[in-house]
Amino acid sequence: MDPALAADAPRPLPATRVTGSLGRRMIVIAALWILVLLAGGGWALDRVLTSAVTTNFDDQLDYVLTSLFTSAEIGPDGEVIFNREPADQRFLEPYSGLYWQVSAPGKEAFPSRSLWDRRIAYGTNHTDLEVHVYDSNQFKGEPPLRILERDVKLPGSPVRWRFQVAQSREQLDAQINALRRTLVRSFLLLALGLIVLSGLQTWYGLRPLRRLREEIARLRGGRSARIEGAMPAEVAPMVEELNALIEHNDRQAEEARRHAGNLAHALKTPLTVIMNSATAKSDDLSETVVREARTMRRQVDHHLARARAVGRRGSAHSRADVWPSLDSVERAVGRLYPHVRIDADGPKDLKVHVERQDLDEMLGNLIENAAKYGGGSVFVTVGAQAGFVEFQVEDDGLGIPEEERVRIFDRGVRLDTGKPGTGLGLAIVRDVAEIYEGTVSLEESDDLGGLMVRLRLPAAS
Repeated sequence: MDPALAADAPRPLPATRVTGSLGRRMIVIAALWILVLLAGGGWALDRVLTSAVTTNFDDQLDYVLTSLFTSAEIGPDGEVIFNREPADQRFLEPYSGLYWQVSAPGKEAFPSRSLWDRRIAYGTNHTDLEVHVYDSNQFKGEPPLRILERDVKLPGSPVRWRFQVAQSREQLDAQINALRRTLVRSFLLLALGLIVLSGLQTWYGLRPLRRLREEIARLRGGRSARIEGAMPAEVAPMVEELNALIEHNDRQAEEARRHAGNLAHALKTPLTVIMNSATAKSDDLSETVVREARTMRRQVDHHLARARAVGRRGSAHSRADVWPSLDSVERAVGRLYPHVRIDADGPKDLKVHVERQDLDEMLGNLIENAAKYGGGSVFVTVGAQAGFVEFQVEDDGLGIPEEERVRIFDRGVRLDTGKPGTGLGLAIVRDVAEIYEGTVSLEESDDLGGLMVRLRLPAAS
């Protein structure tokens, strides 16, 4: 392949670095949060329901315990007898899982028939004046016992008798396990439903971004000129910025084409004059070449200045301090025109939304013109006004007639041909100011009597 053709061939765009799926991130975060909340809520609900079931179980045993010591009496031989036996038949069935026992230190224990040959452990190291509830594994190979006990002093007895009611936890644990299985299944189903709902919400919520991608692809393929269609409130500002960027790029491209056409048209006539003079071998060929080359140089300078300003206008951070720029221009013009007095007044902290180079060029053209065509005095006033910074450049010259103030902005127009110049200064100032959405106008100076140029540029915070 020809190296020149290879150099002109379009290069593939660099691959965009992908950091993962936005939708996957949202689903994973939502799933983790759902699981954490459901786990916490499930644990809390399990504690509440388990406590409720256990309390109900204990209340039943407490009812039996109360009925025991309220119906107990001391017999003739010091034994404990009941004037009313517990009604539950399980107290009569050996190893039924429901037991009672009455015992005291140094006394023979009185157990229920269901205990048969076993006895509930009796601890002598504490006194249970209130109901004491605990679990016990004293019967090996069987489920734990839930025991309620209380120490009561019966009438006619010198000792405190401990009344104990015990029941196997098998039924209680079965209820708790059934409850937990129901909770786990319900919460897992709820978690699955919430995660699926989160996925659907993410898919639907990110749908405008997929539409935006399709619209950008249509735009790049030339099938549309801008991004169309209604968008959600969160995406609409981005779409507006993208459309504004597209319009900005289109304007810049159109300005570039127009500048190229204007420059070509401006250079065409001088080149034609030079070629005709050279072909005719005119005696004044050298003078013609110099004159037309000077004209071409003016045109090139003008279009280059405008092109630079257009290119820099796209920078969102373009800003310049007014006073440093004004000081540097004053010093430069003062060296060119040492006999001219240049004064300036205004706040020292003003900033404009303009590149420093363009601000120097505009102020340089205005102050140099005032020094060149004035009578020896130039006064510059700077002030802030309604979002703009206004420059008033006044001189004590002859001024410009009102009927000429519009024509003087045309390229190459000079009212005073007796002094050197290109006739592009005010035209460049106007074009560059308009690029930054500023204005420039000519008026009569009330203080110095000459010309006053009013330049307004957007202020920067």
